[in-house]
Amino acid sequence: MNKLLSFVTRYRLSVGLALALMMFELVAELVLPLFLAKMIDEGIVAQDLSVVLKWGGLMLGLSCLSFIAGIANSFYAAHVSQNTGYDLRNFLYRKSQFLSAEQAHAFSSSSLITLLTNDVLQIQTTIFMSLRIMLRAPLLIIGGVVMALLVNSRVALILLICIPLLVFFLVWMLKKGARLFSQVQMRLDRVNHSIYENLAGMKLIKAFVRSSHEEKRFSTRNEALMTDTIRALRLMEMTMPLLLLVMNSAILLILWFGTVHIQTGGAQIGEVVAIVNYATRIASALHVFSMIILAFSRARASAGRLVELLDVEVDVERNSSSSPPVTRALPIQCKEIGFRYPAASCNALTEITADIKAGETIAILGATGSGKTSFLQLIPRLHDATAGEIIIGGRHIREWNLKDLRMTIGYVPQDVTLFSRTIKENITWGKQAATMDEVHAAAEAAQLVETIAAMPDGYETVVAQRGVSLSGGQKQRISIARALIRRPSILLLDDSTSALDTKTEAALLHALASYSCTTLLVTQKVSTARQADQIWILEDGQLIETGTHDQLYEASSYYQRLYQSQTKGDAFGHVQSLY
Repeated sequence: MNKLLSFVTRYRLSVGLALALMMFELVAELVLPLFLAKMIDEGIVAQDLSVVLKWGGLMLGLSCLSFIAGIANSFYAAHVSQNTGYDLRNFLYRKSQFLSAEQAHAFSSSSLITLLTNDVLQIQTTIFMSLRIMLRAPLLIIGGVVMALLVNSRVALILLICIPLLVFFLVWMLKKGARLFSQVQMRLDRVNHSIYENLAGMKLIKAFVRSSHEEKRFSTRNEALMTDTIRALRLMEMTMPLLLLVMNSAILLILWFGTVHIQTGGAQIGEVVAIVNYATRIASALHVFSMIILAFSRARASAGRLVELLDVEVDVERNSSSSPPVTRALPIQCKEIGFRYPAASCNALTEITADIKAGETIAILGATGSGKTSFLQLIPRLHDATAGEIIIGGRHIREWNLKDLRMTIGYVPQDVTLFSRTIKENITWGKQAATMDEVHAAAEAAQLVETIAAMPDGYETVVAQRGVSLSGGQKQRISIARALIRRPSILLLDDSTSALDTKTEAALLHALASYSCTTLLVTQKVSTARQADQIWILEDGQLIETGTHDQLYEASSYYQRLYQSQTKGDAFGHVQSLY
């Protein structure tokens, strides 16, 4: 929670001014009923106009100053809340970029969206209310009771009895409301998750005619959110009618006892009016207090969720570059590498030992689930090996500055991600300061030049969301150009040519030979693998065979079946060999 408060204390001067202005408003509200009592008892009852004008003028002047203080207080409260929300969103967004794969697993995309939008907004609103009315309301209740007792303790005794009971009730409502709104936020996460999944898989849903099923699934989660929200709001809304009932009853009792005391000489008319005025202000403060409890209950639930992300320790410092980029191909050594995903029951990789020379091209074959992608993701430390060690360029992978390591790598994932920007911007996303000549060279190597020339705006053609307007092969080649533009020392291609025809793929592989980099290529095509310097075969997370195309064709039954099934066009045999 201290980390959350640190975002507010950056604006301590504005916080101090807002609190000072709020205290001035509070003092004015507590003093005005006293002035009113004086004006009634010494002016109206005594029929002295000068006294009425004197106290009336003071009340008018103080009210005007209070009004100005209220406007200034709102300005500073808004300044603190808006800037805190801005800083918090920026910090959380940046932090989410540095989460390890294991840490990111604990926060789904929909949950992070809710955190950065709804939860931050709840905190932002609560900060504004805190500086504007949240502290003022309880202080007004306490101050109102104290001032009423000072005016006439016997008449004000009624307030002293009922106010503590109402405060205890409100505190109980706060605790219960926090639990309910925490459940509401969880329900909101699930609704956001459903929306996110459905938008991402819209084509698949239509193709499988599953719209009705997904609609029912969304409706179920949406209904659960509505039910829990109504339940929470219903509980919180019960507070106001009860508060009004108790306070109106208290005011009636004050008027009745006050009349009795006036008749017996135990109180003056102005004192009773002042106490009723204090009771009315306390009732208004209790109403505000109930609104505060509603906001604070939500904020408390949101703060708990935000603190979970704030408390996550990430390796941010090591992401600042500390050395010039490497421009040569780097060797990679793997010594008994093991890896297991969090909560998995078995290893994804087991005792992988191999030496990759600088500039070599390694083709990695294997059935689905054999560990090909898992191995590639260990190189840029998207995951960390759970056993063994990886040495890149003569240095243990953990000795590398994380940014320096990743800047030496060009990574093309299996699932291509394109942004809603131009073709040029998607390519230069791999190197921010790239020149147009570098963009053209990367596009040429990725066999994109003719494709881009055929587009209406060339390199300035805007890619639709997630690249839906492009073919699978076009998206893969843009992703490859993005990796090549940085002239990487290590190039990782995770089944990145699967959508390319044989001619385009051959031209691409020929172009890659001109790049000074060590290449690891996951593929299921023998025609691709045979052009590599070495071929690895993975099975159940183990490196079972290595060698050139000729060596494996002579010694590996798996490779022989795969080669024969593809060269003879035996589709059924191809499926059998892969699965």
